[in-house]
Amino acid sequence: MNTFYTNERNTQILITLMKAHGVKKIIVSPGATNVCFVGSVQHDPFFEIYSSVDERSAAYLACGLAAESGEPVALSCTGATASRNYVPGLTEAFYRKLPVLAITSTQHTGRIGQMVPQVIDRSVQMNDLVKLSVQLPTVHDADDEWACEVAVNKALLELRLRGGGPVHINLTTTYSRDFSVKELPAVRIINRICHNDVLPELKRGRVGIFVGAHVKWDEELLKLVDDFCKTYDGVVFCDQTSNYRGKYRVLSAIVCMQSHYDSPCRKFDVLIHIGEISGAYMGFRANQVWRVSPDGEVCDVFRKLRYVFEMEEKEFFTRYAEAAQKNSAEPAFIKEWHNECTRISSKIPELPFSNIWIAQLTAHKLPDGCSLHLGILNSLRAWNFFETPDTVTGYSNTGGFGIDGGVSSLIGASLANREKLYFGIIGDLAFFYDMNVIGNHHVGNNVRVMLVNNGRGTEFRNYNHPAARFGDDADPYMAAAGHFGNRSPLLVKHYAEDLGYEYMSASNKEEYLAHVDRFLTPQITDKPMLFEVFTDSAEESKALEIINHLETSTEGAAKDMARKILGPSGVQTLKKILKK
Repeated sequence: MNTFYTNERNTQILITLMKAHGVKKIIVSPGATNVCFVGSVQHDPFFEIYSSVDERSAAYLACGLAAESGEPVALSCTGATASRNYVPGLTEAFYRKLPVLAITSTQHTGRIGQMVPQVIDRSVQMNDLVKLSVQLPTVHDADDEWACEVAVNKALLELRLRGGGPVHINLTTTYSRDFSVKELPAVRIINRICHNDVLPELKRGRVGIFVGAHVKWDEELLKLVDDFCKTYDGVVFCDQTSNYRGKYRVLSAIVCMQSHYDSPCRKFDVLIHIGEISGAYMGFRANQVWRVSPDGEVCDVFRKLRYVFEMEEKEFFTRYAEAAQKNSAEPAFIKEWHNECTRISSKIPELPFSNIWIAQLTAHKLPDGCSLHLGILNSLRAWNFFETPDTVTGYSNTGGFGIDGGVSSLIGASLANREKLYFGIIGDLAFFYDMNVIGNHHVGNNVRVMLVNNGRGTEFRNYNHPAARFGDDADPYMAAAGHFGNRSPLLVKHYAEDLGYEYMSASNKEEYLAHVDRFLTPQITDKPMLFEVFTDSAEESKALEIINHLETSTEGAAKDMARKILGPSGVQTLKKILKK
């Protein structure tokens, strides 16, 4: 009988990565749901397989084998109550920090609770049973495959992380009888580099550093990154929340957001990822991504993650500076980016009255040393297109990415330093959601709120949003238009003035220009300020469309034409055909 590997893709990914991470010892218990896994590994000479009918005994066998060999040991069992018998042994492994990998096979998890025989719920684990539990559903598309790769890498890395310990993988099967796959497909391996590990080689070339939301930088880290960029020909890609203000800063949204132009600048050999969640949505084309964070977590937002460096940023940049060969060549990549940003920015025409126009006219005029808080999503995106002074720090609630606390975060920050100005650019839904904090009696005169009021969640009326196809029908429920006074010119004015704010308003460019200098005055005034700017949703969409189409390549124009001819369903059909 010629039996090779199963055609179940999730099982193939698991087996390939077990080999890549050096997990070769497996203790197998009999069953039907684990046949695809067992039938695949038992013919592969890489694996060292043992049999145990009793799963309770199997888990303890794994403890003894892992402790004696110093290697991780995998367990494989079927559905029903088989995995419950792993509990005592995995508990032992947890407290002894033994690298035991429990692979429990399961039917489709949608069958849980439907009176299907031999289906139990393994979605929740006891606190002291395993360090990590991941679910591996069947793979149907590229997103499933990516998620499966990341989950398995994360699980296998966890076996040895911070002293080690047991990990659980719940592997879904379709009971495929196809074992005709002779070679395992290539799967991306992710490795973790810790404090004393040997560093992977980094060559001088097209090296990028992407900084997500980041705390204030100190001078030491700033110098380390600048020296790194000079040595490796690097560029630091930022949005307004990155807070890096060194020599190699590039506010890259104006290039990366072009819908019909894929700039050659976006291609990297290595992209180093630091900081936290970014709301910039910038697409980069890197051969590899290296994530640097003391948390050591596997975070693969760019889907090219190769290494996770579990260390402080300062340690990472210091060690690579020490490992670098001396090079006197002048950095070229930063010049390429500066030229590209300047070239594309020079094409910006007169924009409609909108949040983007406001950012264009205002960002560079912000007072030195102030703090800028941006609401998600429209305000953050709009202000990411235009540079602010070097001494300005930027923040946005991109962690949970909700509209519910942007004004409160601004006010909270302003309490830290009464002599510093704090500006907030907030949309109307976010403002009214969080407006109670405007009346907090701790609010100081160092607060400046700009309320961009278009009477709705204008995001849902943008030309490129899925809700755009509904036109005006998107307003009642998707965009939540018409609430909170429906752009009343008096509602916020009375509210703000009664609470002791200096109030200004504008409904067009001329009125805005008449008030903006007062709003931006660098002195602490007698009162906090609230500047309400009334914009139109259609103009907001038009401004965004203009910004996203400043440059067009031949390839980009052809793709756009194809989309118009084929339509959304035709494009999806074509993508499926090309993948085959």
